[in-house]
Amino acid sequence: MRAFLKKSSALGLCIILAGATALSGVQSAQGPAKKGAAAVDQARLDGAANEPQNWMTYGGTYDEQRFSTLAAINTTNVSKLSLAWSYQFDTNRGQEATPLVVDGVMYTSSAWSKVYAIDARTGRELWSYDPEVPGAHGVVACCDVVNRGVAVWKGQVFVGTIDGRLIALNAATGKLAWSVATTDATKAYTITGAPRVFKDKVVIGNGGADLGVRGYVTAYDTATGKLVWRFYTVPGDPAKGPDHAASDPIMATALKSWAGKWYDYGGGGTVWDSIVYDKDLDQLYIGVGNGSPWSRKVRSNSFGDNLFLASIVALDPDTGAYKWHYQAAPGESWDYTNTQQMTLATLNIGGAPRKVLMQAPKNGFFYVIDRANGKLLSAKNFVPVTWATSIDLDSGRPNYVKNAFYEDGPLLALPSSLGAHSWHPMSYSPRTGLVYIPAMQRPAVYGQDDAYSYKPNRWNTAVARPKIDGEMPPVWGALIAWDPIKQAEAWRVPQGDMWNGGTLATAGDVVFAGNGHGEFNAYRASDGKKLWGFDAQAGVMAGPISYSIAGEQYVAVLAGSGGAYPLLAKVIGQAQKAPPAGRVLVFKLGGAAKLPPYTLTLSPANPSSETFTPEQIAQGQKLYGNCGVCHGGSVLPDLRRSAALTDKDMWKSIVIDGALSANGMASFAKWLKPEEAEMIRAFINQQALDLKKTEAL
Repeated sequence: MRAFLKKSSALGLCIILAGATALSGVQSAQGPAKKGAAAVDQARLDGAANEPQNWMTYGGTYDEQRFSTLAAINTTNVSKLSLAWSYQFDTNRGQEATPLVVDGVMYTSSAWSKVYAIDARTGRELWSYDPEVPGAHGVVACCDVVNRGVAVWKGQVFVGTIDGRLIALNAATGKLAWSVATTDATKAYTITGAPRVFKDKVVIGNGGADLGVRGYVTAYDTATGKLVWRFYTVPGDPAKGPDHAASDPIMATALKSWAGKWYDYGGGGTVWDSIVYDKDLDQLYIGVGNGSPWSRKVRSNSFGDNLFLASIVALDPDTGAYKWHYQAAPGESWDYTNTQQMTLATLNIGGAPRKVLMQAPKNGFFYVIDRANGKLLSAKNFVPVTWATSIDLDSGRPNYVKNAFYEDGPLLALPSSLGAHSWHPMSYSPRTGLVYIPAMQRPAVYGQDDAYSYKPNRWNTAVARPKIDGEMPPVWGALIAWDPIKQAEAWRVPQGDMWNGGTLATAGDVVFAGNGHGEFNAYRASDGKKLWGFDAQAGVMAGPISYSIAGEQYVAVLAGSGGAYPLLAKVIGQAQKAPPAGRVLVFKLGGAAKLPPYTLTLSPANPSSETFTPEQIAQGQKLYGNCGVCHGGSVLPDLRRSAALTDKDMWKSIVIDGALSANGMASFAKWLKPEEAEMIRAFINQQALDLKKTEAL
C-alpha cells in the first residue's frame, strides 16, 4: 500500500503548499474559514444542511435527499453553465463515486478503490492513494471494479476496497492511518459502496451475493479500526451455533423462514450500497440484497420468506441490535435487491406530518415507510411490473402473480434483475415535493436451471433463460419525477439507453442527471424541460453534487462508462467503442475549460486462419458466459480484435496461466481446462470472421 504526493521540483512544492492552504480552510460567502476535514464531527454532519457550500456526506446530508439549497445556478441562467475544470483518472473502468467537498477540498474515489484529494476550485491534485488492489480480484467483482465514494470524519477519509478492506487515511496527507480486512479473503466478497460515518463509528457492508456469500454489515471505531458490532442479514449454518454478533437475538426468528441447506450456497443478503443514519430517531437503516442463489427452489426448498433478503432493516446504531424490518419481496427469487438509495423526509400524509423513508428499489414499486416503526404507508409501481399486481397495504406483502417464482414454467418479468432503478442515486426536492428517479426497463425471462450445481466463487443464480414466444417489451431508460404523496408520476424525460445516471435537485429548481450516452443534462424541476447539456465523452452514471467557494456555485460529477450493464451491453456482432479514461467534471457559470477531443481507432477484426470444428465452436459458445459477463460490452477489450486470438500459446498464457492477472484478467484455471479455453477461442474466432466480413462492407 502507498500514499503519495505529487512531487517534482518547484512544481511539486507549489502543489503541496496549495494543498496545505486548501486543507486548512477556505473563506466562503457562507461564513468564516473552517478547519477542513478535521472539523467534520457529529455536530457538523447533523447540521450539514446549514452548510450548502459543502457536500460532506454521501447523500449531501444524513437524510440523503441529494438536494442542494444553493440557487446561484438556476432555471434562468443554467444555460450559461460550462466546464470550470476536469481531472482525469488513470483508468477507463467504471466511475460511480459521489465526491465530497469540505471547505474547498474535494475527496473522491475512483475505480480500483483509489482515493484522491483535489483543490475544489482549481482541480489541482493535492494527494492520491492507491490501495493496490490485486488485479486478479476483479474476476469476482460482479459489476466492475467500481467504488461509490468515501466518508470524512475528524481528519480522516474512509474507503472500502474492492478486495474487502476498510481503510482510513489522513485527510491532510493521504497517508494510511489504519486498514482492516472486513471480509473472508477466500470467498468472493467485494466492497463497492461508500462507508457511512456517525458517532465515532464507520459502517461498511459488502457485495458478492451472486457469487455465493453471506451478507452482513460491520461498524468499526473510527480512531482505531476496532470492530464495534456486526449484524448478519441471513442465518448461517444452524449446526455451527450463534455468530456472537449483534444479529444473534433475531436470527432465531429469521431461521424459521428458511429451509434446506442455504448456508452451503452462502444465502446472499449482501448490503452493497444503501446505509442511512437517521439523526432524528437515532436509527440506522440498511438495504439488504438478493438471495444466493437467486432461485428459492434451490436455495430454500421453495419454502419461506427468507429473512432478511430484499428488506430494509432498522438497527440500533450504537449496538447493531435489530429494531424493525420491512421485506419488499418475501422469498426473493429475481435479484430484486433493496440496496437502492433510501431517502428520509417529513411528508404530510393523511393530514399529518410523518417521518418517512422512501425507496424505489429494483422491483419497480415506490415505497413510503414510517421510519419510526417500519409500517408501510403506500406503495405504487413507478414502471410496468409483471411479477406482482400490487402491494397489500395491510400486510405489506406483494400480491404475486401466478407462477411468480417460475417453478411451473418460464416467467417473463418486468423489471429484470438489472432493476427498475439500480444504484444510481435519486434525489428529492422539498421545493417541488418530487423525487427524481433514474428509471429503466429491460425485460427478462426466468426459468429453473435443472442442471444447476454450486460453483464456489463463480456466478450462482440457479436461473435459466429460456426462450419464449411473442414479442419482448421494449428496453428504455427515463428520468421520472415521482410524487411520493400522490404516488403518481409528475413527468418523465426519455433517456433512450436504459442505463441512465444519478440525479441532483437544487433550490435553483434545476435537476441535473447524466446518462449512458455520455450526456450530462439540466432539466427544469417542475416539468422536465431540458435547459442545458454537456458532452462528457463517456457515460455519466454517478451522482452529481453542488458546492460553492467564495460565493461561486459549482456542480460536479464523475464520468466514466462501466458497471453491470456497460460490461454486458454490447452483444457480439455490434460495434464496440472503448470509453476514455474516467474524469471528475466540474462546472460553473462562465467556465472556460475544455475537454480534449476524443477519438478512437479500433484495431480491425483479427481472426486466425486456423480451422476449428463445429463442435469446438458450439462448445465454446456455451462456455463463453465466463467471458461475456465482462467482455460483452464496451468497457473491456473486444476479444474479436485481440492479438491473442491468432496465437494459441498466448491465449492459453492469458486465460489459463494468468499472464495479465495484474491488469485484472485473472487466471481461469480453476474453472476451465486448457482444451475448454481453446473452445472459447474457436467461438470468438468465428465471431471475428463474421465481424471482418461486416467491416469489409
